[in-house]
Amino acid sequence: MSTILTVTDLTKKFGSLTAVNKLSFSIEKGNVYGILGPNGSGKSTTLGMILNVVNPSTGSFSWFGGEHNTHQALKRVGAIIERPNFYPYMTAEQNLRLVCRIKEVPREKIEEKLVLVDLADRKYDKFKTYSLGMKQRLAIASALLNDPEILILDEPTNGLDPQGIAQVRKIIFKIAAQGTTILLASHLLDEVEKVCSHVLVLQKGTQIYFGPVTALTTDHGYFELNATDQTALMDELKGNKEIKEIEQRGALVIAYPKVAISVAEISKALTSKGIVLTHLAKKHKSLEEQFLTLTKKNKA
Repeated sequence: MSTILTVTDLTKKFGSLTAVNKLSFSIEKGNVYGILGPNGSGKSTTLGMILNVVNPSTGSFSWFGGEHNTHQALKRVGAIIERPNFYPYMTAEQNLRLVCRIKEVPREKIEEKLVLVDLADRKYDKFKTYSLGMKQRLAIASALLNDPEILILDEPTNGLDPQGIAQVRKIIFKIAAQGTTILLASHLLDEVEKVCSHVLVLQKGTQIYFGPVTALTTDHGYFELNATDQTALMDELKGNKEIKEIEQRGALVIAYPKVAISVAEISKALTSKGIVLTHLAKKHKSLEEQFLTLTKKNKA
């Protein structure tokens, strides 16, 4: 699998403020990457640096193995890092014709990309009549006109209603299925969990995780339990060497295992001790729970 982008100790300081602190990661062809973090965590600054619109303070990055200079390499990149900016009184097709002229790509690409973002039936409508979601989809079509090897999106669903979010998510899946690598920045955990294969988690400009989303969400899970005698249940769980931690959450007891344990195994272990269970379910941490755990650890 070929490497599209390599980032090494990338840092950006604005006076005494360190917006991005020594980021190091690489992006491989064919995956969907998310940069996840709250507002102010350095997501947009990171994208600005790799797109050559923000100068790094220290560190480096290289596109496509460094075989081209950044200016040449960026011709193989599509990006939307600001609000869609088209001429309001021109139609979608007219606006995209201008983009084709700037990017030096054939006009024949326009219809293909409008179909991809589900705007072909609105191509003769003026941009000012578009909803926010339609404007965002037109911007994606514009970024795809040169058939980039990687598409970069900064908060692609920001401000959209649930229907607009679902439409953009569907388009991202379609683009990825065609083999285009995608890098998107978002503060929405649900969006990243549903769309991305890999995630870079930032907190105040510092990298606290980079890797597959599955590695972050797949663990030994935890058990939700209740019993006719909850005190006896908690005593038995405390004495079980395979359980590392328990807590009470409302009417339920939550048990975190040290190793992989099945529902059948824990049920057998407890019932053999005379515990009558009234509730038993195994759960796995969501990306949101793992994110909160990561950020809590790094605050300490």
